Amino acid sequence: MIRRLFPAPLLSLALLAIWLVLNRDYSLGQVLLGALVATLVPQMTQSLRPTPVRIRHLGVAFRLFMQVGWDVIVWNWRVLLGTLATHERLPRGGFITVPLDLRDPSGLAVLAAIMCVIPGTIWSEIALDRSALLVHIFDLADAQDEIELIKTRYERPLMEIFE
Repeated sequence: MIRRLFPAPLLSLALLAIWLVLNRDYSLGQVLLGALVATLVPQMTQSLRPTPVRIRHLGVAFRLFMQVGWDVIVWNWRVLLGTLATHERLPRGGFITVPLDLRDPSGLAVLAAIMCVIPGTIWSEIALDRSALLVHIFDLADAQDEIELIKTRYERPLMEIFE
């Protein structure tokens, strides 16, 4: 009964909190209206949500989160240096094709987010059979090194987390 009323309890709580914060009004009327929205929206959008995500190793997820945070800082610096470079050290961008072992849709979605959040990398295309990923690198020195970096630093932990 409760699961049918609240198919995504965390989403409902988040919607209620966002409703109250955005309205800057914590009166009973706003709480009730926010609760109504927080109850109806997850019910109406339940068919749009993919299968539930199961995170198997929370510690690995935390380490991956910290690694991505560090990589964002490092790549911001690399992109800054690349934009300020002179003719001798201009960045040489290029595309690489990364063969994928990761098949979980949630893991692929997280990999897409990682590749888009790190400055200097862009997820460009994924093969229809999800076997390979095309990535553009802002300053591509060695394609094989970048492929190995993506596979070891991001894909393997994601496989551990989601598969």
